[in-house]
Amino acid sequence: MKKITVLVTCYNEEKSIKNLYDRVSYIFNNVLINYDYEVVFCDNDSKDNTQSIIRDICAQDGKCKAVFNTSNFGFHRNIIQSFQYVEGDAAFLVFGDLQDPPELLTDFVEEWENGAQCVVGQRSKTDERGPKRVLRSLFYSVTDILAQRKLIHNMNGFGLYDRSFVDTVNEIEEVAPYFKSVIDEYGGDIRVIRYKQNSSARGKSNFNFWSNYDFSMYGITSSTKMLMRIATFIGSFVAFAGFILAIFVLIKKVLFWDSYPVGNASTIIVVLALGGIQLLFIGILGEYILTINERISRKPRCSIKEKINFDFGERINDGEKGILERKEVDTL
Repeated sequence: MKKITVLVTCYNEEKSIKNLYDRVSYIFNNVLINYDYEVVFCDNDSKDNTQSIIRDICAQDGKCKAVFNTSNFGFHRNIIQSFQYVEGDAAFLVFGDLQDPPELLTDFVEEWENGAQCVVGQRSKTDERGPKRVLRSLFYSVTDILAQRKLIHNMNGFGLYDRSFVDTVNEIEEVAPYFKSVIDEYGGDIRVIRYKQNSSARGKSNFNFWSNYDFSMYGITSSTKMLMRIATFIGSFVAFAGFILAIFVLIKKVLFWDSYPVGNASTIIVVLALGGIQLLFIGILGEYILTINERISRKPRCSIKEKINFDFGERINDGEKGILERKEVDTL
């Protein structure tokens, strides 16, 4: 019997996490009855009652496991780290806010059994409105133009992943690889299933403007070299044009010393234009340096505070601390 590991990444999901567990359990107990399963909750240091609810679920259901991080290590790092806990033949990645319907797993499994390595959900409709939707569309337009490989649009990672892909992800040594690029580069036979995304059960997104900016810039700089090459080409062109212009001005001034003015206004315009271009390219270079620094960093991907229902360790009842006595290192 094949086994599917359900990975539930969560942060402040007290309003939805129990409902998600109930729906996943119903799917395996009533629809996918020929598959064994386990559920692994990967909590990114929630500040509400999410962890308490997860503890209750794990106490009642031995098929459920939990991993609690010591702090919020970010969306991508938590996803990549969660693949370390997969024991099944495939991993079903779903997020705790219930924006993505877990019932779609039955369609994912069908495609997986037909040979797909990765089956991902693609939002056909969303309740997202306003500037956020515009900026998301702009991000995909930019990556389509610049990236060597086109990313799957409107996809957050919700999907089913074969064991072979899981093993590949676990071999990646980067602290925070861009998950969409990982899927595109290593996913092999990728199938896409469109669906309508719901509103978040928590009522608001965990991502603010700066989180989305960081997320987008990391994605662009991870998936394309073109920005730096554009900067090189434009810089070379501007330098060449400036050299030609300088020679032209010098010749005109020498030949027409009294009649040819070199005014302050034109000088200021040229200086400001060149300064703006330089600052823009320095900013682009800085983004690449930040991405490189993040990717080559040897720091742990996540630091784990507690694990529940894992075979290699046992939890000690130590009040509210939930200390775990570990038989192996848990900072991966």
